[in-house]
Amino acid sequence: MTLRLLTLSLLIFYPIAWFAPLMRAGLLPMFGLSEISVITGLQSLWGSDVFLALTVTGFAIFAPYLKTIGLALVQWELLDPRALSVLHVLGKLAMADIFLLALYITLAKGIGYATIEVAWGLYLFTACIVISLILSLLTERSRCRTD
Repeated sequence: MTLRLLTLSLLIFYPIAWFAPLMRAGLLPMFGLSEISVITGLQSLWGSDVFLALTVTGFAIFAPYLKTIGLALVQWELLDPRALSVLHVLGKLAMADIFLLALYITLAKGIGYATIEVAWGLYLFTACIVISLILSLLTERSRCRTD
């Protein structure tokens, strides 16, 4: 039951993480910093690069949320446990955006003209994805014991 409740709680925490500030960024420290969230980042991408916006939307929004919904359905025995292999692929796609975000932060810090501060939303978003991965592994393990 705990596994199920933790999985369902992710359905609440993901949207919070999407709107939470991932980082504060600005051009040189003297100009002030603006907060960037998953949603504000996607909004700016839609205006400049639709293909990249679609890709990031898939990785940051749809992949982790669909994986969590699928995991909950498996845990409540509303979806066949064989779907766990597909859910693992969705989980890997969700981890890709964390890697890209870390890469962008590293590159921006290396330029020297930009100031970037990591905000609490990045930790929340990362925690949601890592917890989802752990819950997926625990669900698979519990399914193996019952079979």
